[in-house]
Amino acid sequence: MITEFQGEHRWLSNFSDCEVLLDGVTYPSVENAYQASKSLVASERIKFESVKAGKAKRLGKKITIRSEWDSVKLGIMEELTRQKFSKEPFKSKLIDTGNLEIQEGNSWGDIYWGICDGKGENNLGKIIMKVRSDLSLITEIK
Repeated sequence: MITEFQGEHRWLSNFSDCEVLLDGVTYPSVENAYQASKSLVASERIKFESVKAGKAKRLGKKITIRSEWDSVKLGIMEELTRQKFSKEPFKSKLIDTGNLEIQEGNSWGDIYWGICDGKGENNLGKIIMKVRSDLSLITEIK
């Protein structure tokens, strides 16, 4: 089981450098694009194009959140995650995890995307495992 995105598993983190596309704009990480996607205001989104992922996360708390955010955030995260893991070396590394359960363990209380103190929905871990399953099927067919 992978219990956190640190050390040898840091590459699983949304903070990993990996260009992804959102609405025709390239962002330097999944985290940057995800935080930008919270707003539909172009002048707010542009701020996420060239900052480090940690700063993007902090900026994401200070922008105008789109009204339908709660109903679209899972789909957006899945799309961005699929983009990341369609690229090497992320694709091969993810496939190489086999059937290991992947948990986004954290100490900052995020029980929506991860697991903290044994509790949480682990939605990011579930998305990554879903993407892995799909990639593994495609690889087997080839």
